[in-house]
Amino acid sequence: MRTRASTLVVIGAIAGLVALGVTSRVVPAADGQSASVASWVAARALGVTAYLLLTLQVAAGVWLSHPRNRGTPAPMRVVLPWHELLTVFAGAFLALHVVLLAVDPYAGVGWVGALVPGLSRYRSVPVALGSVAMYALLLTAATAKWTRLLPAGWWLAVHRLAALVFLAAWVHGVLAGTDSVELLPMYLATGGVVLAGLAHRWWSAASRPARGVASPADAAIVSRRRPTPATALEES
Repeated sequence: MRTRASTLVVIGAIAGLVALGVTSRVVPAADGQSASVASWVAARALGVTAYLLLTLQVAAGVWLSHPRNRGTPAPMRVVLPWHELLTVFAGAFLALHVVLLAVDPYAGVGWVGALVPGLSRYRSVPVALGSVAMYALLLTAATAKWTRLLPAGWWLAVHRLAALVFLAAWVHGVLAGTDSVELLPMYLATGGVVLAGLAHRWWSAASRPARGVASPADAAIVSRRRPTPATALEES
């Protein structure tokens, strides 16, 4: 990704201010009970925000890789920077979500439970899915940034796991949250949009006419290419 360091600082500051605002205003610490759950509410709000940003990021990626956009540079110039920026924003809010859960004794997660899948005292399986989704998101982002350091074709193969990242995050949000019943319409709507986009992309790719068979010389050239995020999305 081509996000500058200054942009990362700004994003981190925005996420931090949001965390402070949510902690002190959504649940005012008027008494001991309110103060004890303030960090939990803030962590939940930051997690939902990270999920919504991830939904937009995955939807943008699906749109970029759609066969109808292949060969058209305009979507890459306009949408790809937003796709990358959404990844950074989602990561910033996700990091704060994890930190608040890890340091909050009321949450019952702890550092080990937040970072090691399956060791959370609170709803271990849903929290484990969230940890797996976090690591998978970091993997897809890192391989997208350092594409040219990887063997040819590896970046695209790893990046296609983004759909599984979203699925794990979706299940984590539904099963781990105490307010999942109230937020269920939001989860169904966002999950349905991403699922419909993936299905339409798959259907469009499957219904395209088969490409011509390349000559051995052309195949050798293609095998040596190292796709960048922009070119690989166009060719997928």
